[in-house]
Amino acid sequence: MEDIEDLLVGSGGAPPGFRLPLNAVGVNPRKKNKAKPSKVSQMNDPPKIPGTQTIYVKTFGCSHNQSDSEYMAGQLSAFGYAISDNPEEGDLWLINTCTVKNPSQSAMNTLITKCKSAKKPLVVAGCVPQGSRDLKELEGVSIVGVQQIDRVVEVVEETLKGHEVRLLNRKTLPALDLPKVRKNKFVEILPINVGCLGACTYCKTKHARGHLGSYTVDSLVERVKTVIADGVREIWLSSEDTGAYGRDIGVNLPVLLNAIVAELPPDGSTMLRIGMTNPPFILEHLKEIAAVLCHPCVYSFLHVPVQSGSDAVLTAMNREYTVSEFRTVVDTLTELVPGMQIATDIICGFPGTPAARMKKVPSTIVKNRSRELTSVFEAFTPYNGMEGKVERIWITEIATDGIHLVGHTKGYVQVLIVAPETILGTSAIVKITSVGRWSVFGEVLETLPQVNVKMAPSKVSNQEKHSPCSNQYDSCACSQEPEPCSCGPDICGGQIKLDKCTVSKNDSPMENRASKNPIHWFVRKRRNHAQKKVENDIALGLENEQDWAPGSWGFVDRALLVGIFVSFLMIVAVIMHLEFRTLLSK
Repeated sequence: MEDIEDLLVGSGGAPPGFRLPLNAVGVNPRKKNKAKPSKVSQMNDPPKIPGTQTIYVKTFGCSHNQSDSEYMAGQLSAFGYAISDNPEEGDLWLINTCTVKNPSQSAMNTLITKCKSAKKPLVVAGCVPQGSRDLKELEGVSIVGVQQIDRVVEVVEETLKGHEVRLLNRKTLPALDLPKVRKNKFVEILPINVGCLGACTYCKTKHARGHLGSYTVDSLVERVKTVIADGVREIWLSSEDTGAYGRDIGVNLPVLLNAIVAELPPDGSTMLRIGMTNPPFILEHLKEIAAVLCHPCVYSFLHVPVQSGSDAVLTAMNREYTVSEFRTVVDTLTELVPGMQIATDIICGFPGTPAARMKKVPSTIVKNRSRELTSVFEAFTPYNGMEGKVERIWITEIATDGIHLVGHTKGYVQVLIVAPETILGTSAIVKITSVGRWSVFGEVLETLPQVNVKMAPSKVSNQEKHSPCSNQYDSCACSQEPEPCSCGPDICGGQIKLDKCTVSKNDSPMENRASKNPIHWFVRKRRNHAQKKVENDIALGLENEQDWAPGSWGFVDRALLVGIFVSFLMIVAVIMHLEFRTLLSK
């Protein structure tokens, strides 16, 4: 039965993971052989209790798909199912598919064939069945649509019983607070909306994910609070088009970003990464987005696909922007955000998909274009200037070689380090020792403590509050190359450099000799207090000169200073009185 909907009248649908009885959920029972199994086989193969089996989960495609798989795994795990990445262990295979590129769909087809050959129960989710439900490969297979992931438990349960279930009709967005098993416990992939407003002639994703549907700002902020409390160190905002967020509910991307940034820990322990955005919907918000990208807790990185360098081709693609407008996006962001890193996509063989009816480019030309772009890309060495620099990185995963840990700079440059796994989920200061084409290698100089520090209420406007680039420390490397938006301290010879001033970490002998003088003691004590706060703030990414300015002195400091001043005046008055009496006696 296609497009099964809840049959619970007036209930608004089953709650997430609710197990509907067979007669309440329309299913297609699979035909079985009429021959009765022998008593021996019945004794050897007793029926398993639902929720005790192992589910093999395989995910293809984008981070949004990965988030969907994590939500489905979370619900299955909450009902007792074991989750595995080993197909041999799986009593049922759950394949979450991608329809953007042919290789992903071909890999899905191969996996489905293997599953059927192994006679394992199979559930297919994701964009392929949602956009192409009538594929021959999907015959006799249970299906979960992209907006039905909150019903994966009942689909799996019925499939294990030998039934075919298909849930494809779109409904309300799945809740953000469903159980979740993250692939990386330090990374939360947060979908901010589904679908898009575009109609690109080469793209099938719109057919699967549909029209734009945005989560509310409040629901997303609450999710951010929850995952930070869970110990997440990176939050990835995911979407088919981040820039289009909120246009269906009367808000926009900068509103959401500022609301999320306000909830990030001030110690810089959790970083935000903004997801892919197409040029049309960020053109009017470039300055606001640049301000957010400058924030110490936001990676200075954005994925903005250009797809083609020809206005004529962009028009045929229905991309709704010109080459000049793409340049405006790139130029503005690189000008306003120091250390900005931008990734992009280029299609060599357009047309495709609905555009398949257009005249195709000969395959030889497509291959030549691809080779030419590849040679340009391989000649591109973006990290050569980083060797010798000192950077702050956030460490979240183990590299595929099993030797290195993976961290990222504020510009989201991948840094590979050799360090114990105990520093996963922390931040560190590293020196870049060598650079490669895809990443750089670093040596850990110092790990930074993750301390929650409450920041004093700021008197600046919202835009200034989330745009600390104007008062960042000027340099983050011994090379003295300016990088105003980096979060790490400049560690050179045991000193921390603040603009043009140098604050030493150690007191001089002269200061120790002067410690008996109360005025000198007070000045030194106050300066040491300020110095310690500056160093802590630098380590925690709270570089703000207002935090240690004299206007922020506490009550005790003020009272002590007033007392010293009054005592000084009294001493002067006594000396003047004695001098006056001496003159009178003469």
